Amino acid sequence: MSGLRSSQVAAAAGVNPQTLRYYERRGLLAAPRRTLGGHRLYPAETVAVLRMIKGAQRLGFTLDEVADLLDTARHQGRRRADAGLRTRTRAKLADVEARIADLREIAGTLRAALDAGCDDLATCADSPCCPIPFAVLSEGAPDVDPP
Repeated sequence: MSGLRSSQVAAAAGVNPQTLRYYERRGLLAAPRRTLGGHRLYPAETVAVLRMIKGAQRLGFTLDEVADLLDTARHQGRRRADAGLRTRTRAKLADVEARIADLREIAGTLRAALDAGCDDLATCADSPCCPIPFAVLSEGAPDVDPP
């Protein structure tokens, strides 16, 4: 029987063997053949699939999103799979860019708080020069009476 054992696949893809079993349970990897002794034997292309999974994760795709992309690629023509990837990549890029914009705004506010000398949250909240948007944070929040 030819194929790669779990340890070989894991080493080649830079993951641990438990990751293989987890991805198998999640449906990201097809169940491998087994030797008479019960050892898993993966086809060589499993390494490429694992590298795709890890690459997609580094780009911010969740395992559910990766599973969807892999499933689309497996069950439809290449042209259709590419369309799914392009659509999901555009959506992921928009999400990342929105998070970057939020983080830039947060970084600016934190810099302004440092520049304003905010050392104590309660004191800063009462100061008119405090750049931290306490009022925005509390808008729409339910009034809570202390116990």
